[in-house]
Amino acid sequence: MARHLPFIGSAFMAALVVAAMTLFTVDQRQYAIIFQLGEVKEVIREPGLAFKWPMIQNVRFFDKRILTLDTAEPERFLTAEKKPVLVDSYVKWRIHDVKQYYISVGGDETVAKTRLAQTVNSGLREEFGKRTVHDVVSGARDKIMADVQKKADADMRAIGVEIVDVRLKRVDYPIDVSESVYRRMETERKRVANELRSQGAAEAEKIRADADRQREVIVAEAYRDAQKTKGEGDARAASIYGQAFGQNAEFYSFYRSLEAYRGSFKNKSDVLVVEPNSDFFKYLKSPGKGGGK
Repeated sequence: MARHLPFIGSAFMAALVVAAMTLFTVDQRQYAIIFQLGEVKEVIREPGLAFKWPMIQNVRFFDKRILTLDTAEPERFLTAEKKPVLVDSYVKWRIHDVKQYYISVGGDETVAKTRLAQTVNSGLREEFGKRTVHDVVSGARDKIMADVQKKADADMRAIGVEIVDVRLKRVDYPIDVSESVYRRMETERKRVANELRSQGAAEAEKIRADADRQREVIVAEAYRDAQKTKGEGDARAASIYGQAFGQNAEFYSFYRSLEAYRGSFKNKSDVLVVEPNSDFFKYLKSPGKGGGK
């Protein structure tokens, strides 16, 4: 029994070696391609334990996660007005067809990124060339990203790559034209502001003139109505006085004399120079006689 132990140990070791050479694990974050004598034999897309023939087959793994291609420096594009802008963007992509990916770029991620960068750059250049500066800065950024993503995805499917998203991080003017653009924008804003101020001043004058006209009309109408009311009141008072005078002329004369006395002798310092036999004192001298009694 003791003589068989070394043999059993050797067989066990040999079995481990054979297992290590024939079995391999595919991670859930990876694709695997089994090659036989340099040709693609099988593509494994699901994670788990897989088998290959030793010596004649080998395995390569490829990342199935979403990857990022970020431009190192902003790209310079021309808008529809032939104005240069600096565009900083990034792309989210992943391997869609791992077999086609291997056939097209040899499974080299660097080559795939180069092809991807060229495709996206061409799409951005085309989209920016169709739009104005205002559109690319604010008005149509979402449309640009969607169009570039759609076109780039259609092109990159040919090499087994899917474009998940294209994003513009920043769109700006080059330094050499920023100052002139800002000055032009400032001048334009000042022109618009001055124009609005002039329009406002004209409208204000118009409103003031209309208000003055309305005030004159209102004052004139109020004066007219006041004079009419005053005339009607004077006429009514004269009618009342006439009726009272006609009913009792002596009482009316007496009442008017009392009113005259009250107004003449209001203050102690008042002095009145008249003849003693004046009619003014008729009711003071003999009220009974003056009253016709």
